[in-house]
Amino acid sequence: MPEFENEIAEMIIEVLNLEYISVKDIEPEAALFNEGLSLDSIDALELALAISQRYGFQVKADDADNKNIFSSLRALAGHIEANRAG
Repeated sequence: MPEFENEIAEMIIEVLNLEYISVKDIEPEAALFNEGLSLDSIDALELALAISQRYGFQVKADDADNKNIFSSLRALAGHIEANRAG
């Protein structure tokens, strides 16, 4: 797994207090919601806040592309990498 994907996986585990999961347990292409990590809309809001604080841009709740952005670790990491400040 690329280094930045590891960083995002660590952020997900830390922000959502997923002590029972390690970075290596998160498959880059696996779903983050439903059958994957079983995240929910509250988790998405918490991640959006962490992304804003750490990477300097906002993931808007009403963004039509959120389903794709949060579809997998790889998709989320790619979106953050493409949009982060500095």
